[in-house]
Amino acid sequence: MSEPSSSSQTEVSTLRPTEALGIEGEPAPPPRRVRRRRLAIAAAIAAAAIALALVVGRLRPEGVEHYGFASLLPAITTLALVFITREVISSLFLGIVVGGLVSANWNVVDAYLLPSIGSDAYAIILLVYLWALGGLVGLWTRTGGARHFAAWAGRTIVRGPRSAKFFAWLMGLVFHQGGTISTVLAGTTVRPVTDEERVSHEEVSYIVDSTASPVASIIPLNAWPIYVAGLVVGTTPLFATEQQAISFFFRAVPFNFYAILAVTSTLFFALELLPWEGRRMRAARERSRQRGLLNAPGARPIAAEELMQLKVPRHYPTGLDDFLIPLAMLIGVAATGVVPGLLAGDLSRINVPIAEAFGLAVLTAIVLALLKGMSVQDALDGFIDGAKGVTIGAIILGLAVTLGQVSKSLGTAAYIVDTTAGAIHPVLLPALLLAITMGISFSTGTSFGTYAVVFPIAMPLAYAVHPDPFYQLLCFGAVTGGSVFGDQCSPISDTTILSSLATGADVMDHVYTQLPLAAAAAGLAGGLYLLLAALAV
Repeated sequence: MSEPSSSSQTEVSTLRPTEALGIEGEPAPPPRRVRRRRLAIAAAIAAAAIALALVVGRLRPEGVEHYGFASLLPAITTLALVFITREVISSLFLGIVVGGLVSANWNVVDAYLLPSIGSDAYAIILLVYLWALGGLVGLWTRTGGARHFAAWAGRTIVRGPRSAKFFAWLMGLVFHQGGTISTVLAGTTVRPVTDEERVSHEEVSYIVDSTASPVASIIPLNAWPIYVAGLVVGTTPLFATEQQAISFFFRAVPFNFYAILAVTSTLFFALELLPWEGRRMRAARERSRQRGLLNAPGARPIAAEELMQLKVPRHYPTGLDDFLIPLAMLIGVAATGVVPGLLAGDLSRINVPIAEAFGLAVLTAIVLALLKGMSVQDALDGFIDGAKGVTIGAIILGLAVTLGQVSKSLGTAAYIVDTTAGAIHPVLLPALLLAITMGISFSTGTSFGTYAVVFPIAMPLAYAVHPDPFYQLLCFGAVTGGSVFGDQCSPISDTTILSSLATGADVMDHVYTQLPLAAAAAGLAGGLYLLLAALAV
């Protein structure tokens, strides 16, 4: 415990990234020649993308919804730059600029940034997932509630690194409401436990990310079935009504092979029973266990200082109630949108009040802290610190939302579908749909966005190729799972970013270490689709 930060507070620090590295100050940057080489390559890629956009961007083919290969330029530019420079913000912005050049919208601020950041979708992300959730986490740094719960869980469940990772996997299942919700709630809950047991941040971020969207798609007590039903209703005789479409979503869950394999392999990974985990992940595990380095040397975690310290006022009676009561309020209010529909047997009535749930959870945490003797100023300082702590995440998510709108305006998904539609064979189609949706979602960083453009095309196509209901289930599951893959693995995905934020990991270290594991699950899923499709036709 360090010296008091003020007369009324005692600051208790968690393990910070620089402390985990065993050095003082910022992590050591890569050698100068490496930085120069990366900068030169990045500059060459950016210049080539801009030149290509200027030359071919406005040559939009007649009668199609896309700009041909130029539709891919923003996504390709962003992905190439982010992998080379390991810097997400500038890569996203340059991708947006390239998109503006392709569409001849030179003023990208007016054409893309303002409409996207001012949209209802981003407003909900900003209000709910960042400010409300960040504020709640910040309040827990003042009450000590999450740390107290983690300590209790550690005494009850955790006996070492393996059980700590299992605890992280279990929390991913508990917080199954949706990708972004799951990542931050699970990550901030388990991180103190896993840090204590020397579990690397790459391992924890992978477990948290791989039990977010994949779990939400196979335990669909959320808005996912209703959203997808609205996309496919009326497209084939199997989806004549929205209720039929919702029912089909639940029937297709056993055929969502990628999500099932991702969650299962993550369990084996947590228990350290997976026979292969990739060179980078193995190195991260050995580094953290042997040397106590939770992040790699040179890593740049995006978790802020405000979310990594406890500043509990003197004599504040921290208890489990500080964590469990706000959490119960969150889950309880969210359940009011789920339970009535389940009891009535009408899944179309499911409508989760997410904004209200998070708002009431924050208010509950504040009121509880005040009733237990915390001053109004300390409570507000905690809320503000939490909101400040996710500012970088807010910027990244804002740019990611904008890039998604750029890709949509350029018809990126339509181009990918058009260029691969010629390879259609009944046996190949489910695996092909898996690959297509993996590519689209990885390029755009969104599962819901991929659903919006692929489902209305994929299901009529599948029905035309082979109308057998079992075959339709395979194709439906392939689109669902392939879209989740990109949502989980893309460096511009909100769940990827928030998993890193919540667990204190470097975004690109998280991407590099989880991608081989996720790709292995996707490869197995593709093999299953080929096998079952061959049996179906």
